[in-house]
Amino acid sequence: MTFLILVAVVVIAYLAWRVVDQLPDIVYRLSEIQQDVAELRRRLGDDRAEDDQTDTGADATPNDSGADDG
Repeated sequence: MTFLILVAVVVIAYLAWRVVDQLPDIVYRLSEIQQDVAELRRRLGDDRAEDDQTDTGADATPNDSGADDG
């Protein structure tokens, strides 16, 4: 029984060591994913803002027909 407990502790210690060994890579990859998501949200927000401006005509120039209102 003691031998099985020893083996279990060794296996748990090995797995914990492997996980801790991979943490810097995982943190780096998560930060890269976070940056990509932020960039996609900015692009999506810019696209929506452009769509809103074109839908409302906010950036449209007035029609210059050459006629003078005065």
